[in-house]
Amino acid sequence: MKIVGLTGGIGSGKSTVLNLFQKLGADAYIADVEAKKLLNTDVDLKNRIIELFGVEAYKEDHLDKDYIASIVFKDKEKLEILNQLVHPKVKKHFKDYIKKSTSDIIIYEAAILFESGSNKLCDFIITVTANYKDKVKRIMKRDSVSKQQILDRMKHQLNDEFKIKNSNFVISNNCLNYTKSQVSTIFDLIQAI
Repeated sequence: MKIVGLTGGIGSGKSTVLNLFQKLGADAYIADVEAKKLLNTDVDLKNRIIELFGVEAYKEDHLDKDYIASIVFKDKEKLEILNQLVHPKVKKHFKDYIKKSTSDIIIYEAAILFESGSNKLCDFIITVTANYKDKVKRIMKRDSVSKQQILDRMKHQLNDEFKIKNSNFVISNNCLNYTKSQVSTIFDLIQAI
């Protein structure tokens, strides 16, 4: 079994690339999705989030992500504390996931793969890149947010240069047909190793 970390800046198209890997037979673990589930179901984590952000952090027993985002993307210290609470829980959850998987390749998709230290769990790292205008368009369409909100989020992620330098493979996601070709080639290479 090979663990492949898939990362890239917000709006780079990680989900598209992940979907292509799944079509080829890879199993997928989406760290962001699983973290959100844990934030709503793990009692210890919920209590610690309420301690940090107040009772407003949850609406009807679900995390109010807009409220949290309005704080953490303007307060680096609170973002770091939040990450210190969430990342260990996600890592443990992922290790349990690995034990249950029967796939030869598991893709661990995380926007903050390096920042969370999750890159250490991976045999290979793939960074997805896209040009700036495409990223902004994708995010605005997907999340219905302003350009300033996007820039605030981007500021808290490592730049592509660092990710590229520390990756085994890079996928340029500006043209879907070319992206498909890159994914297919990388999938074959990883299987062959």
